[in-house]
Amino acid sequence: MSSLAEKKQQFASFFLINHPTKVNVNFIDASNAQQSMHEFETNMPYAFRIASELSEIESQALKPLRSMGEKLDGLVDYLQLQARKIDLMMSYILIQQDDEEKRAEAIKFGGGGIIVSHSSPIDIGAIAEVKVFLEQEAAAVYCLAEVIDVEEIDNLYRVSYVYTHIRDQDQELLVRASLHLQTNQLRSNR
Repeated sequence: MSSLAEKKQQFASFFLINHPTKVNVNFIDASNAQQSMHEFETNMPYAFRIASELSEIESQALKPLRSMGEKLDGLVDYLQLQARKIDLMMSYILIQQDDEEKRAEAIKFGGGGIIVSHSSPIDIGAIAEVKVFLEQEAAAVYCLAEVIDVEEIDNLYRVSYVYTHIRDQDQELLVRASLHLQTNQLRSNR
């Protein structure tokens, strides 16, 4: 068990992008936080399990072709279009996992945690299943997270969650998405 200070340090060790993002937050019994990563992955909704695998397969499949030179540019372009079609279908499947009753808006997200706006305060230490829907990336992430901080601003509560159970590939996806969004924000500010 990590202390609250260690959890806050883990949360702060990753870059957070200020970007409104649709999330589902479902508070669960604290005993669920005690499960192993294997149990977590076994209990993960199937759509989330295969989504990151599809993304990883795509990136691995295109790497060797990019290094073969300009002769294969047409083939790479075609395969990227096919991958985009798969991404769009996967995005459609993942959005079906969005539960309107559990929907909230994240203000910031990153590889270590997420900050979600709530209308009422949440207890420090509360555990939640969190689904992060990255529509612009045609991806979504499922994880367990713990409340580590609550800040009241303008009659709303900014609740900071640190990820307690998240697959490495999903954490990498969040890091890549945050960096991609930051790049887009910097380009639009020029």
